[in-house]
Amino acid sequence: MRVALTGATGFLGLRLVRQLLREHDSLTVLVRAGSGCGLGRITRFMQLSGTPASLIADLPRRLRVVEIDLCRPELGLSSGAFRRLADELDVIWHCAGNINLDDDLGCLRRTNTEGTRRVLELAAAGARRPLFLHIGTAFVGGARREGVIYEDELDDRHGFENCYEQSKYEAEVLVRDWSKHHGRPAVVMRPSVLVTDLPPSPDLPSHPLQFLSRIVESSARGSGLAGEDVPGSRRPVVRLVGDPRGHLNLMPVEHAAAVMVRLASLPPSGSTDVYHVVHDHDVATTVLTALVERIVPVKVRLVREKPDDPAPLEAAVHLYPGFTPYLSHRRRFDDTRVRNLLGPCSSGVRVDLDYLTAGISTSRTTSAAGAP
Repeated sequence: MRVALTGATGFLGLRLVRQLLREHDSLTVLVRAGSGCGLGRITRFMQLSGTPASLIADLPRRLRVVEIDLCRPELGLSSGAFRRLADELDVIWHCAGNINLDDDLGCLRRTNTEGTRRVLELAAAGARRPLFLHIGTAFVGGARREGVIYEDELDDRHGFENCYEQSKYEAEVLVRDWSKHHGRPAVVMRPSVLVTDLPPSPDLPSHPLQFLSRIVESSARGSGLAGEDVPGSRRPVVRLVGDPRGHLNLMPVEHAAAVMVRLASLPPSGSTDVYHVVHDHDVATTVLTALVERIVPVKVRLVREKPDDPAPLEAAVHLYPGFTPYLSHRRRFDDTRVRNLLGPCSSGVRVDLDYLTAGISTSRTTSAAGAP
């Protein structure tokens, strides 16, 4: 079976590469043109994540790297190369995407929506009629903050918390329409927020909560709060809009990749199968605010509305509105279909404050972790 994967050097894509190599002897990885050595980045991840040396040594034989451009017709390949690639594939995993929550809609659409359209065109052009596997997001549920989001649901009546959600919603609509038009199966996997306890490295892509830490640290530097804590000093209070009873689903990325590969091995229904790939417990909003307090010397207080008189740090944080709405979420993602098909598939990992700290740990975090 010949398998291709877009986004192979991304946060989730790297874990999918490792899982897929356990199932297949070879893998075609479609990486962004001009992004550097794809094989080198994958190799570096394997080294940092404790992959056996025998597998690492075999990567040049088992991986074929093809550079593409999601924003160009035929993925930026020549017509001949595009046709040859399409004709040789049995399965296409589409994992590439822009996960910057604060990008504008046009930028996000170019990669997440139109990029999906280009990869669907690759799947449609193939003589072998490859199975299309699309990595979406559970957050296509939009700005609905309470209740239950079911796997079969897909509508935009609640609006969206940010442009990322909208672009991924539009991409999933494209996948469903493609499946109906061509009479071909497609599989959509919707992970929640993906996290890890693997310490950050400049050689590895970051995950969403590292993005949050950079926002807070940048804002703190602008407010003069980035230095070491002074013993006995009182931390300034930062008011963030959120619900102290809220919760958010955070899924260990290693477990998410394993679940996705298991789902991909199941016979498709013939239309579009949608699966929520989520953790078996949510993380309380108060854990996330405690994480912020480990990053910078502040006390976070959750409030119902944005303050009319924001302090400089509060104003700076509100310049990055993509993530903060999730501090008000109390909804749940239903994954009954996954549990019925795979049975209980707990990762055995408790995503708590220590786990999250390990995945974003910096010198700033370390020095603040024990502070009152």
